Amino acid sequence: MRAIIAVFLAFFMVNVFIQQGNCDFYFKKHTSKKTKVLGFSWENCGKSDDPAVLKSLALSPDPIVFPGDLTASAAGTTTVGLVAPISLNVTLHKEVAGIWIKVPCVEELGSCHYPDGCQLLDMIFPPGQDCPEPLHTYGIPCHCPFKAGDYSLPKSDFDLPDVDLPYWLTNGNYRVEGVLGSQGQELGCLKVTLSLHSK
Repeated sequence: MRAIIAVFLAFFMVNVFIQQGNCDFYFKKHTSKKTKVLGFSWENCGKSDDPAVLKSLALSPDPIVFPGDLTASAAGTTTVGLVAPISLNVTLHKEVAGIWIKVPCVEELGSCHYPDGCQLLDMIFPPGQDCPEPLHTYGIPCHCPFKAGDYSLPKSDFDLPDVDLPYWLTNGNYRVEGVLGSQGQELGCLKVTLSLHSK
């Protein structure tokens, strides 16, 4: 994706649920299950003058199944250059009996503050290696800094791996809100809503 950090933020918040790898965002105690993500939706939740805005993000099919295939496209813009450190405040809510309950931050998962989102990108995409496909094909950077301008990911296909979820991440409806900031100023805000089902 030729995506600004707002696009990466969207995928990072989804990665809270679906990313598989060496990151420290996962409990050691987990089980492998067939997982479905249903009703994925997103919206900008920032101020009207926020410099980083996600213009479009489309994921299909619905439900998204792990393991399986995913088709994605995205577009965004930033009016300022985005350089480290960029803070990331993530707020995770789960719906329980019709009430949205805030999930606390435990072992860097949940409603957490991350001092530098650029370091999170480095964890997902190790520095010194080529950016993964389709970023590499399109010549799209996957690390900070991101220059000011418009970014877009053409419709692209991804192979989704099997997923290891934290044992406490049970079926249900979730909302994830991420706020990017730098030097005390808000850069952008994105909210993702989805339903998680595994068996």
